[in-house]
Amino acid sequence: MAYDNLCKYLAETYAANFVRWLLDINPTNVRVLKTEIIPEPIRSDALILLQTDNQILHLEFQTLPYSEPPLPYRMLKYWVLLYGQYNCDIEQVVIFLKETASEQVFLDRFERRNTRHSYRIIRLWEQDPTPFLSEPALLPLAPLTRSNNPTNLLEQVAQQVAMLEEPAQKQSLAAAAEILAGLRFEKNLIRRLFREELMQESVIYQDILEKGLQRGLQRGEAIALLRILTRRFGEIPLELAEKIRSLSIPQLESLIDAQIDFSSLDDLIPWLENQT
Repeated sequence: MAYDNLCKYLAETYAANFVRWLLDINPTNVRVLKTEIIPEPIRSDALILLQTDNQILHLEFQTLPYSEPPLPYRMLKYWVLLYGQYNCDIEQVVIFLKETASEQVFLDRFERRNTRHSYRIIRLWEQDPTPFLSEPALLPLAPLTRSNNPTNLLEQVAQQVAMLEEPAQKQSLAAAAEILAGLRFEKNLIRRLFREELMQESVIYQDILEKGLQRGLQRGEAIALLRILTRRFGEIPLELAEKIRSLSIPQLESLIDAQIDFSSLDDLIPWLENQT
């Protein structure tokens, strides 16, 4: 998903900062692993190897809790692959970006008969914003953290970004903060709170990137949803598949929730008709 890829960029660019946040240690040497070194292709968002501690921090960023194959199985598979490759301790953390009432965001393990594998879950909307506001690399995630006054929180993020001294870092983190804030806030509010003179050089890039992110997010969610429906009901007729691909992101999210109660494709057809 597109927002997840933006988080991947942040984690790889500021690997040591993410390690300090998630493992509460101060690493002296952090190397980012590329997923191509794994024996078979996997869709992992960021693999961070702590060479000094002989440990791997495996991060997964998720906009929504639904995926195919299911997230718990993916985490087990990744752990097995990484352990077989490196034979070291592996800390796995799944970070959910967008608030949802789905029970899937509380699932932190894979269990089947005598097999059990656990991993950490972080729901950003439950996190204290203080550590995020005090660490520049985490500022783009701060708008998604816990707050009784979200608008005030976004103002604080904009102020903290404006105080950064290095111009390139300031512009890249401001753009990332604006994009991720879009998961929670209206665009006009985001643009109003961030300093115009700070963003004027990146605003065109921002618009292009944001449109690309939206298209990527919509396409990714449609693909994931079609896989889920195919697994449940068999091959999806082409006409229905095209209708699903044309749905907006909010409609796709609604269908992800609605399909849980479907007993057959006969339930899908009237649902799609109601959307048009």
